[in-house]
Amino acid sequence: MSGTDAVTGGADVVIVGAGPTGLALGVDLARRGVDALVVEKADGLFPGSRGKGIQPRTMEVLEDLGVLDAVLASGGRYPVGMIWQDGRQVGEHRMFDADEVKEAAGDSAFTEPWMVPQWRTQEILFERLRELGGRVVFGREVVGLDQDEDGVTVRLASGAGLRARYLVAADGGRSVVRRALGIGMTGETVDPNPVLVSDVRITGLDRDNWHVFPPSGDGDGYLAICPLAGTEDFQLVAQFPEGTDVDVSLDGIRKVAAARSHLAPEDITEVRWASDFRPRAALADRFRSGRVFLAGDAAHVHSPAGGQGLNTSVQDAYNLGWKLGAVLREGAPAALLDTYEEERRPIAAQMLGISTGVHRGEIRRGAATVQLGLGYRDSALTEDTRTAPGQVHAGDRAPDATVADVRLFDAFRGPHWTLLALGTRAPALDVDSVRVVSGPAAQEPYGTGLFLVRPDGYVGWAGDSAAGLGEYAGRLGLVPESR
Repeated sequence: MSGTDAVTGGADVVIVGAGPTGLALGVDLARRGVDALVVEKADGLFPGSRGKGIQPRTMEVLEDLGVLDAVLASGGRYPVGMIWQDGRQVGEHRMFDADEVKEAAGDSAFTEPWMVPQWRTQEILFERLRELGGRVVFGREVVGLDQDEDGVTVRLASGAGLRARYLVAADGGRSVVRRALGIGMTGETVDPNPVLVSDVRITGLDRDNWHVFPPSGDGDGYLAICPLAGTEDFQLVAQFPEGTDVDVSLDGIRKVAAARSHLAPEDITEVRWASDFRPRAALADRFRSGRVFLAGDAAHVHSPAGGQGLNTSVQDAYNLGWKLGAVLREGAPAALLDTYEEERRPIAAQMLGISTGVHRGEIRRGAATVQLGLGYRDSALTEDTRTAPGQVHAGDRAPDATVADVRLFDAFRGPHWTLLALGTRAPALDVDSVRVVSGPAAQEPYGTGLFLVRPDGYVGWAGDSAAGLGEYAGRLGLVPESR
């Protein structure tokens, strides 16, 4: 269902917002057999490049969601920055520490950020959602909601209503749902200077470099022009003095480009999308209220510096999706949903600090921005019973490796749990949602033991033997039975 199709009834889950967060969640729920409906206020998908950097951890998530090939085909590597002054190239600037990123990537198949304009990422996720039979409706504005013990009633501007067992707000930094719930956001202005961001067509600039024009010293801000991989467009970003009324028209963009670079006004041939914003950082006071969850920008707003906003948002969806699926389709207790805020809010706070630090020049893009080292060691879902834990702890991202000729990320891919038995006997499990992978010897970097890997690729439980595994799995509705 899309476009102008009528909205009827409701769904198990209504997702408000068809951005990367809402679409990724829709994909994850659809592959779990959960009836979900994505409702979008606009008449179509967001048309701009905005969040163009996909970090290695998010690439792993997209591989699991079945869209990696399309993402790889639609994007490319980040170009080297070229510094310009008085119409001359005066030096290069690396946007991130490639060696540090590669070292931080470790076992990951993805050793650097991948550039895909946000509009294309959304198209890919939308196409995948439709392929899975998911539903999206455009032109439907949510204006309010009511919830009770059994579900949520969503009110639309048209006067129609939707009924859902759960509602997810993925409707951006100005979230209508968050405001309707009365959930505040705590934050700060990262930079008082307004910023123009636009997708443009340009002649006279090569596409091999990210062109940077530093401030001239006369009070104007910087200008940066980046070729958008997989397209004919450039993303033009310009900073202005505080209080400036930014002109986002073709003439306005031509003027700022000509004033701050060697480009002539007519070199900007087309503006395909443009917006202005004030960089800020903010975190919702709560990520849940009853049967309603906040995800993505509705829960945390980042400076675009460092490329953390879209990535943190997609990973919110990845964390919430399997939990909603477990409760709605697999008999897991509803209390499992309490762990969404417990796990994701601290991560969002950490990523906000990194985004702000990168924006202010206090942190360099590198190991801190690839998101591979994030985990949930302190989560209520994390249990490690080993007497001498090795390099990988419960709560950590489960590393990739090859066990008995099986690539672990291939084994992890899908909506199931995975039990790794490394150098020890695996208990026989009568559970369709758990796949067992056994190795005859200890496997680095895991070591020896049993590792129950969650559907989102993090180790939930680890032990030297199966003692305690049944109790842990039972709490999650898995109920394994030893034979």
